[in-house]
Amino acid sequence: MNNKIKKINLNHSFIFFLLCNIFSIIAFKIINFTISPLICLLLILSIGVSHGSLDNEKGRKLFQILGINNFFIFYFSYILISLIVIILWVIIPSITLVIFLIVASYHFGKEDTQFLIIKNSFLNQILFFLKGSLIILAPMYFNFDKTIYIFKLLLIDNETFYIFLDLIETNKILLYGIILSTLSSIILFTKNFELKKFTIFLDYFSILIINYYFSPLVAFTIYFCFLHSVRHSISLMSELDKNDLMNGLKIFAKKALPLTILAATFCFAGLLLLNNTYNFDSSILKIIFIGLASLTFPHILLEYLIEKNEK
Repeated sequence: MNNKIKKINLNHSFIFFLLCNIFSIIAFKIINFTISPLICLLLILSIGVSHGSLDNEKGRKLFQILGINNFFIFYFSYILISLIVIILWVIIPSITLVIFLIVASYHFGKEDTQFLIIKNSFLNQILFFLKGSLIILAPMYFNFDKTIYIFKLLLIDNETFYIFLDLIETNKILLYGIILSTLSSIILFTKNFELKKFTIFLDYFSILIINYYFSPLVAFTIYFCFLHSVRHSISLMSELDKNDLMNGLKIFAKKALPLTILAATFCFAGLLLLNNTYNFDSSILKIIFIGLASLTFPHILLEYLIEKNEK
């Protein structure tokens, strides 16, 4: 099954790479158009959020391992962590953002690569973080001013924070970071080499391409929805039915729909509230990134606890 998943993900990465190139050419050479933040939000709330919408199933699995019968505790804890993240973002936005970017780098690097790596060593964890940091560094390197504009919309008003970012940009630290991320991909590719690991470089070039041609929000949406989320969803489908991926897709869709709808409902409610104070596009950006942060932390914590207790 592991080889089957590797082959599926290699094909997925190849298709994603081709589409990134084709879409970039169409968008900037043939038809000059932009993608609105609302479209990004709808894609993230459907395709993006759905890849974590089986967390209740994973929570049930964790509680069975731990011998906890009251499943209400899971929902309460998950929602509480999400609310704490939102509250912390309002109180100390710059610190919360930095922590979120660090955690997200590790999460993206690990989940996009771990199906290729057998050994779960400390070195591999570092390599996962460096590889995933490309998702954060690429938009800052190619579209620094637009990225800073998004940070400012996310309630980050700490002047020291922006002075620090300016120093990073001026001293080419972003470039050095991308070089480190590149080296991590090379190391992960060459360790226990097999052809299916070419997935790593297809993903690497795809991320650079979309961040070069598109705004940070659009580039992140394309990556998050059509690479990261689809890949994670494929692994969930294979777990639901190891012999028939299409049947796994049907089961996944049925199981994912309730929590996806619930998360989207809360997001649209938050959008309506924010729209009373901020303009529509600004409200959408807050919902996307602060909302994703509030869901990412409990999602990652759940993954960690399951992995630790299964061992």
